[in-house]
Amino acid sequence: MGRLTPEVIEAAPQYLNPVGQYELSLRDLKIPVIENLGATLNQFDTIDFTNNDLRKLDGFPFLPKLKTLYLANNHIARIADNLQEYIANLDTLMLNNNMLQELSDIDPLATLPKLTHVSFARNPIAMKKDYRLYVIYMLPNLRTLDYNRITQKEREAARKLYKSKSAEKAKKKQKGANTFVPGGELAKQQQQAPRMTKKDADAIKKAILEAKSIEEVERLKAMLQAGQMPHSMEQKQHQNGHKPNSEAMEQEQYPGNNIMET
Repeated sequence: MGRLTPEVIEAAPQYLNPVGQYELSLRDLKIPVIENLGATLNQFDTIDFTNNDLRKLDGFPFLPKLKTLYLANNHIARIADNLQEYIANLDTLMLNNNMLQELSDIDPLATLPKLTHVSFARNPIAMKKDYRLYVIYMLPNLRTLDYNRITQKEREAARKLYKSKSAEKAKKKQKGANTFVPGGELAKQQQQAPRMTKKDADAIKKAILEAKSIEEVERLKAMLQAGQMPHSMEQKQHQNGHKPNSEAMEQEQYPGNNIMET
């Protein structure tokens, strides 16, 4: 593999191509990474990276003059985010015979405002269902895809298909948000319940010592282990300025015990 050094760039062929663009040819150099393009001094309209070993489309400096990239016959499987910050005026991108696997792999290209001609021919994504409609939907400024002109009928079909899919996805997401979770409400109530302070714990311990039955002791122990006190009991405790006794705690926690015993 050969690195793309400033010396390689300086020695590479440079010429005016048939469409009147100033082109830099970096073909057949086994380049693994795009780097050092600042050495071009933003002089070129077109850069040709055909037949290299590139695996990711990134590494660009600020190149506002760059309009065309030829990247066929590489191993590109990823496209960097934020390309619009570096090559905002790119209008033609040829990625034939690379390794883009999923339709979403092309999503970062949606930030390039002037991109009008692309090709993903002989990439795995080109075999995906609705491939053409997906690309047209994600890159709405395209005029040609895989060397074929995009029709108005295709644009309408892409818009209809993926807007309906987006709406369905949003609906499922909303439905999932409203799904009942067993114990969820109880957990929420427990989180909202006032937490026991050391003063509260001491009060319960004292009430346990003063308890008059085993059942009363067990209930008070359960309160202590839970680490929480009934909210109304806590309010009464602070309002009255004294610790609650075991009978009051038992009545507050278990109001059904108010039945008079005979």
